[in-house]
Amino acid sequence: MPPFEEIAAFVAEKPVVTVIISVLGLIALALAFMLIKIGWRAGAWLFTRYISPRPIEDVLTVVAACIATGVSAQGMWRFSGDVLGLDGPLRFLLFAFIEVAIITSAVRARRNMRENFSAGIDGIAVWALTCLTAVLSSMDARSLPEAIFRLAAPLVAAWLWERGMAIERHRIRGTGRINWRLTPERLLVRMGLAEVSDRTASEVDAHRRLTRVALAAKRAKALREGGGSERKVRVALAKLDKAMDQAVEHTGLAVDPQRQEALLAQIAALYNTSKLVDADPRVPWEPEQDHQPVPARALPPALTQLHDDEDDDVFDATPQVLDTAERARLMRAARRYWDRQIEKRIVPRTVDIAQEVGIAVGTAREWRALWKLEPQAHAIIEALYQEHGIVDTGSFPAVKDDDRILTNTP
Repeated sequence: MPPFEEIAAFVAEKPVVTVIISVLGLIALALAFMLIKIGWRAGAWLFTRYISPRPIEDVLTVVAACIATGVSAQGMWRFSGDVLGLDGPLRFLLFAFIEVAIITSAVRARRNMRENFSAGIDGIAVWALTCLTAVLSSMDARSLPEAIFRLAAPLVAAWLWERGMAIERHRIRGTGRINWRLTPERLLVRMGLAEVSDRTASEVDAHRRLTRVALAAKRAKALREGGGSERKVRVALAKLDKAMDQAVEHTGLAVDPQRQEALLAQIAALYNTSKLVDADPRVPWEPEQDHQPVPARALPPALTQLHDDEDDDVFDATPQVLDTAERARLMRAARRYWDRQIEKRIVPRTVDIAQEVGIAVGTAREWRALWKLEPQAHAIIEALYQEHGIVDTGSFPAVKDDDRILTNTP
């Protein structure tokens, strides 16, 4: 870089040239800024349109497959020059024709998967062309390790593509893979180091303490009714009292109605174990004598009939008349339930909302008609229609014609 004195001398000797150079420099900086801005916006649009909606494993699969395809293309570049004798523009235009054919077949196979639930001949073509390019690029290797590497790169790209297709195939068909009986999760659960459910540590501790109280009560009752010695009965009662003190202290049993109901349910089950001997369950394969309507125990009294079409009439035996405050409270409760289900990518049915909150079906239908037009719910409904052909009828997944209709029994 010239020193400051030389720059000053040049400016003093040639002021016109200095002005022209300065103007051109400013124009170049402005053009560079505009290009960077346009590139940044294009990258942000591409990220929002194609990368952000996809799971991270799909993005990593595409990146790894592109790298492996680049390695394979580099081998084909050397093969086309050293073996085929291609040079110049002809070599640049023809060296990667197999890689382009692989990408084309992969795109066609994915489209066939979405339309026909099978990759078809294009899926076989992906593997055949991958093996071909792997063999050709490895034939021009200079050593055995290089040949193995050039063989492995295209196969890795094909494997990543196959795994992505398998996940999409299971999602579209609704089928699952085999479940291994011996897995790390099962071993940890068997050893008592893991939970099979998503309960928190406090919930697990509360359940164990309540169970300890119920078992202690059963032992004390059995000793007292079975004519046990006074000392054994006294010890059992002491253990029951201690377990009860700890449950009250650590679980909030004295003020939590749900914990109280859970404890009473456990005690009722333990006390009536002998009643299982006299239980007379219905034989599942025995034909039914008369077809009685299935009672809707969990449904509110206002719900009397459900059909698979939202436009069908639903008769309310006892119409709800609510004041403004009560209606607002129920609407907030229904809205919270709606938001929780939408976060799970589930669009609740009208009957689900009515059952959860305890409102009339007509009111639930009215609120659902407003909420399902929101962007997130509408996107889920559109995705279900585009991918699986499921039409939102207000009670979807739609009830088939031969399914039972839930009714209230007097």
